[in-house]
Amino acid sequence: MAGLDGGRPSIYPTLLYADAKAAIRQLTEAFGFTEASVYEGEDGTVMHAELVQGHGAVMLGSKGRGGAFDTAMKDAGPAGVYVVVDDIDAHHQRAVDHGAEIVMPPTDQDYGSRDYMARDLEGNIWSFGTYAPETGA
Repeated sequence: MAGLDGGRPSIYPTLLYADAKAAIRQLTEAFGFTEASVYEGEDGTVMHAELVQGHGAVMLGSKGRGGAFDTAMKDAGPAGVYVVVDDIDAHHQRAVDHGAEIVMPPTDQDYGSRDYMARDLEGNIWSFGTYAPETGA
């Protein structure tokens, strides 16, 4: 998932949550993301956050904070995000230990990957797997 400028990703899934603080807790505790930055408004609303997993990252914020992106995402449904991890079984166990809703247990795929899927607190589907497609970048 390396980009063109020294390994930075060039695509960042971006999600808005009704409870962005709870989403950050779940993504870090259950799914092993690391907080890179979290910017809050005076009222505690998460204006922008960046969470890192391996060589990738996701951006998120609170719904209802205003602005063009918030308006465009108003009626958007849940999203699906795929994240490459090395040890699916250990990652899955961490998610289970933190109460994540597992929608597909670790499964060996015909194309050689081992994957599992979980639903976050607001309905987004997070797929974790060993398959890491080459992008040619």
